Amino acid sequence: MLVVSALLAATGQLLFKLGVSNLASIPTALLYLIPGLIAYGVSISIYFVVLSRSHLSWAYGLNGISYVVAVFLALSVLHENIPALRWVGVAVIAIGAALIGFS
Repeated sequence: MLVVSALLAATGQLLFKLGVSNLASIPTALLYLIPGLIAYGVSISIYFVVLSRSHLSWAYGLNGISYVVAVFLALSVLHENIPALRWVGVAVIAIGAALIGFS
């Protein structure tokens, strides 16, 4: 459930970025912002369920997956340039989240 929450959170962030990048056309911006808010809201709802059933130290640490997913979405959808040092940080976060997940 936490992975789904993280994926929805990252998707919401991507939609927020697309929405605010299109503020010149409010109808177009809303086509991204409203689904982004829904994705983020569902993500938070799922996260609440996870928190009610697990330790905060595990759930919050593993939620770092959302950052890793967001970077890959930025690369593949937004075609952002990701510097090498940022990739090192993403790897550290991914390794940390994996270690937390296995604990």
